[in-house]
Amino acid sequence: MNAIQHSSPPLQPIQKRQVMPRPKRHLRQRSHQVMAMEVTAKIAVNIAISTAAVSALVQLLPYHWLQQEKLREMRTEVKQMEKRVEVLQAEFSRNFDPHQAKSIMQQQSYRFDPNQRQIVLMNPDETPASGN
Repeated sequence: MNAIQHSSPPLQPIQKRQVMPRPKRHLRQRSHQVMAMEVTAKIAVNIAISTAAVSALVQLLPYHWLQQEKLREMRTEVKQMEKRVEVLQAEFSRNFDPHQAKSIMQQQSYRFDPNQRQIVLMNPDETPASGN
């Protein structure tokens, strides 16, 4: 009875460490909340940017339409001026054409070439005023 006894604690069943589910749930919930806040912030920023863009477009459209109307008017005026320039260029080339110099002088000065006969057209139904 005097035998040597080992001094070891009585064997206890080995307990596995149980992972506390609460902290993980809390962390998951926390990460979901953070993600939800982040997504909400992104949506809010995108809505703000979209609102600013639409507002800018609404303000720019009338200006754009006004500029388009002015452009149409200018194009119309350019077409009219091009026609006028064509007429003036034709007249200019005619005025400086040496073959037409005599006819131009006659048109502008009412003088006639001495070799040319003057023709006066009269209406036969009219009676001359000096015959009364």
